[in-house]
Amino acid sequence: MVGAVMYPLSGTADLSRIEAPVTFKAYLLCGFAAFGGIFFGYDTGWMSGVLGMPYFITLYTGLQYNYETGEPVDVPKTEFALPSSQKSLMTSILSCGTFFGALIAGDVADFLGRRPTIIIGCLVFCVGCILEIISTNQEVLFVMGRLVSGVGVGFISAVIILYMAEVAPRKVRGALVSGYQFCITLGILLANCVTYASSNRNDTGSYRIPVGVQFLWAIILGIGLFILPESPRYYVMKGKIDLAAKSLSQVRGQPLDSDYIKDELAEIVANHEYEMQVIPQTSYIGSWMACFQGSLRKGNSNLRRTLLGSGMQMMQQLTGINFIFYFGTTFFQQLGTIQNPFFISLVTTLVNVLSTPISFVAVEKLGRRVLLNWGGVGMVITQFIVAIVGVTEGRPEAQNDAAVKVMIAFICIYIFCFASTWGPVGWVIIGECFPLPIRSRGVGISTACNWFWNCIIAVITPYMVGNTPGSANLGPRVFFIWGSLCIGSTIFAYFLVPEMKGLTLEQIDTMMEETTPRKSRNWKPTSTFASQMGRVRDEKSSANQQEFAPEVEP
Repeated sequence: MVGAVMYPLSGTADLSRIEAPVTFKAYLLCGFAAFGGIFFGYDTGWMSGVLGMPYFITLYTGLQYNYETGEPVDVPKTEFALPSSQKSLMTSILSCGTFFGALIAGDVADFLGRRPTIIIGCLVFCVGCILEIISTNQEVLFVMGRLVSGVGVGFISAVIILYMAEVAPRKVRGALVSGYQFCITLGILLANCVTYASSNRNDTGSYRIPVGVQFLWAIILGIGLFILPESPRYYVMKGKIDLAAKSLSQVRGQPLDSDYIKDELAEIVANHEYEMQVIPQTSYIGSWMACFQGSLRKGNSNLRRTLLGSGMQMMQQLTGINFIFYFGTTFFQQLGTIQNPFFISLVTTLVNVLSTPISFVAVEKLGRRVLLNWGGVGMVITQFIVAIVGVTEGRPEAQNDAAVKVMIAFICIYIFCFASTWGPVGWVIIGECFPLPIRSRGVGISTACNWFWNCIIAVITPYMVGNTPGSANLGPRVFFIWGSLCIGSTIFAYFLVPEMKGLTLEQIDTMMEETTPRKSRNWKPTSTFASQMGRVRDEKSSANQQEFAPEVEP
């Protein structure tokens, strides 16, 4: 509680001094934290490739494959695949684990801290990987490993965003959090490279190598987080202002007695005091229910913020992007018009990786709303083009190579539109929109929503595009569905997502209270929380007074 503060805190009414200048250290710190996206991306990418591997298909179906000719034995090439039910279960069970992991992570992050929660996630993830590796044709053991790995990924995916949003400087917060999405795309690319290299192996190494590589990401992130400082806002929430000052000086690269550290810390504490008056802490159940308090008509109500964060993650998933990265390889195989599905999947992931860094600059120069709105329009257009070409000249019986190339090209353009807009900005928004008292739970709920819809898509998609009995066999017609859902995503962004560019997390609270999403771009802060809560120091006499100089606990 804030009432536990032992030292007098005084801040400034000068809006230009409520945060320290951006240092290279801040870039490195957040850049390393973003490495957690590798887990998300790599786990998404390797499953797509493994589901299309001849050895893996033979292992679970008994269908034989001739590695010399590169053709299945006694079955058509389009029917050499895992049943839709198996693909659905093996893919979606990870998202089931991440859903619960993300929800649990909110509590653990508030109890133990942001860093320990991520480290625990790495350990849980490693246990899941071991179960996946030791399975051979034991579907139950493989699925259990996916479930346990999912819990670990849920911990990491929820708390990494929380940690980065709380330590990143406001002027580059969007760009640095976008780095998390870039690491996701990099993870997908690395997974596709590994599965492409091992896809034609005639032994268990074909799928065990891609699974085993994941240990490397867990080791790097887990060890690195022992070095990084804890979030200063976590310490403020716990009333440990001395440790908050030390942590803030580390993440800002400023001396402990710097006026910048005093001013920013005073602003964080003053905002927390204000939020605690609005959101009183009651029971454990009450702390969760606080996320759903207020009216939908009030832009700064907790309910509105929770629906904003959860809605962003739902709409991000309903763009259909994970259809490409979960089932792209098997989908391209079933089309019957693409010669090397593994290579095309590699190309789509490369486009994903190269497109994401554009958001590093665009999210701070153009803003969140511009990227979401125009990115949504681009995805709608490209997906409908893919669908229209696919049901006309792109059909297998049409034998039209040019039409197939057009489909691949517009799938790549669609990925570009997502990777440079909705991909990174979806994570930026949920890290920014919650006040400190409910931030960990709000981010946890939003991330869990991402994984919930991720799970739904992973469950139903094999039945939508599969050609086995009981499947809809939509083929390229599925892009009509994704394009229509992208229309809904664009409408959501236009009417409900406010512009948060260039604001501190504390100023965002005020902005959401005073304006509407469509007018938020023109909103400017007029005062600091330190001045509102009576924590402004006398600038003239401050030089002659002994200011806050905490003795840091060993």
